Amino acid sequence: MEGIIELLHELLRPQRRSEGKWTGGPGPAMGPRMFGGQAIAQALLAASGEEQDGKLAHSLHAHFLKAGIAADPADYAVTTLAEGRSFATRRIDARQHGQLIFTMTASFHAPEPGLSHQMESPLPLDIDAALESLERWIEKHPEAAASPIFGRIQTRPIEIAPLDPGALFGNRPREPRTGTWMRLRQTGPADPAMQRAMLAYASDMMFLRNAMLPHSIRPGSDRVQAASLDHALWFHETPEFDDWLLYATSSPWSGQARGLNLGHFFARDGRLIATVTQESLMRPRGDALAALAAKDT
Repeated sequence: MEGIIELLHELLRPQRRSEGKWTGGPGPAMGPRMFGGQAIAQALLAASGEEQDGKLAHSLHAHFLKAGIAADPADYAVTTLAEGRSFATRRIDARQHGQLIFTMTASFHAPEPGLSHQMESPLPLDIDAALESLERWIEKHPEAAASPIFGRIQTRPIEIAPLDPGALFGNRPREPRTGTWMRLRQTGPADPAMQRAMLAYASDMMFLRNAMLPHSIRPGSDRVQAASLDHALWFHETPEFDDWLLYATSSPWSGQARGLNLGHFFARDGRLIATVTQESLMRPRGDALAALAAKDT
């Protein structure tokens, strides 16, 4: 695993060409499309690179306008919309081959004290139990462990341990909620801006599938056209991705060929680190579309 952390930093950190102009390199994906988390992280680091006063990102709101090409670089243009003593807001537009594929706003906040409270984790904060459960599941389902998606996930720079492996790899209907532990495969130094970018990258993993779980469909199935439409993230603390974080996710609604997903990142000691929302396209096709048509007649 030598050099994984450096490769991840290289993937996520765009290169500055001039004031407000950045280029992010290509990266791995599950297919020809650019991974949405990569675009979010690169855009966030481009916007962070324009910060001069030590403010850190506390929120971002992204819209995926056109499928990006995984094998090609993307150009990011950063525009400062507002700059104050406490907050700054920037817009980031991403283009490939001159076409606008992605736009995002990010808000930055200078650290200051404030009243605090937080929700508790809806899932048990026991990483050892999750790892043992995953090992037992793999032993009982060697065919799933040999699947291409399992291999790709296990070689990504973010290590994952799902609380319910069957929700990840199986096709049976399930409640629209899951939990996944995540951490870097290799530890290494990272400043607060990079820590936020790495969490932003990971926040698009294992997420849109929540809205599909009750319908016996998973991303990659030929029964559904799936894609992220928009993605929002709020940072409550600087993540520490060298240690495990629990990504507790759920879907309160789906319909009209869309699905809504909610997520919260928790540290092992129960601290709420970040909150995520995403709406995704989940357009039925093939036999799933035929079943819907038959139901309506």
